[in-house]
Amino acid sequence: MDKGKSVVAELAASLSDVRVTPRQNPKPKSFVPSASFYSFSKKAKPRKLVSLCLGTLGQHLEDIITEISEFAAYFPPHIKLAILSIARRRRLLNDEVLTSLAECSWEILDISGSDVTDVGLATVANVCSNLRAIDISRCEKITTAGVSEIVCHSPSLEILRCGGCPRSEFTARRCLNILKPKLNTLEEDSWEELDTLDIGGGAESLRWLVWPRIYDNSKETLAAECPRVTINPQPSPYDLSGSRVPVEALASVPLDHSVVEDIDPKTWAVSAAPRRPVASSNPNAPPEIPIAERFRLTYVEREARLAPKRAK
Repeated sequence: MDKGKSVVAELAASLSDVRVTPRQNPKPKSFVPSASFYSFSKKAKPRKLVSLCLGTLGQHLEDIITEISEFAAYFPPHIKLAILSIARRRRLLNDEVLTSLAECSWEILDISGSDVTDVGLATVANVCSNLRAIDISRCEKITTAGVSEIVCHSPSLEILRCGGCPRSEFTARRCLNILKPKLNTLEEDSWEELDTLDIGGGAESLRWLVWPRIYDNSKETLAAECPRVTINPQPSPYDLSGSRVPVEALASVPLDHSVVEDIDPKTWAVSAAPRRPVASSNPNAPPEIPIAERFRLTYVEREARLAPKRAK
């Protein structure tokens, strides 16, 4: 197991240090590239090495997901976020995976369609205090308690995505009062004393709410009491208030799209259903070695092969 962890450590170090730079090939002065040349170059752009590594890791994620807390510390924050996005797409995301990968430097969190509960969401809310965009749509196990924790511990929250399934729609309707900015009733003798107290509440920084199936009465209530919040912004450079609409606020684009943009979509096309043991035609045949153990044995074999050279 220690050898296996060392393999993961080496992989984590390589993922954090890999930087791919384009090859600089001087072009002849007489060469004038055509439009088709640029089109071909754009289509044939190779994937980054780190993306290829993440793709391989993601295809076998169900083999290591139960022990993810043991090696998650080896990976840098942006790699953890990519693993989280792959786990969500492969329907492997739950409280344990989320809390094991959570990083305080994250600014976006997409747990849509996952099995994350209020407990996991509350834990992450305490860790990731810099979140500015969150997607909790189609999360059937999240209630108003989880949303309240996010609003309370995310002072920079600007974008919130919700709804998408009956349970999530019900939760969103019950969270209207939580999202409304409000002033607390305080009785102090001077303004100087008020400066040291929390006089506000609610989602004060919220600017964009993505809720495709919002009821008309809920929309009218938010428009009247939260005029700065734009509901379901459309793909345009600016919203109705004149503010630039970020891509994270567009319902047509997954919130974590930029995180996995360079990773092969086949990575999450693999079925994440638990594997059933296949009966071997030869009853005396040895059991199949798990993929993680094969990685470890390969590493051990490589170390044994290089040991004599290192000794010299």
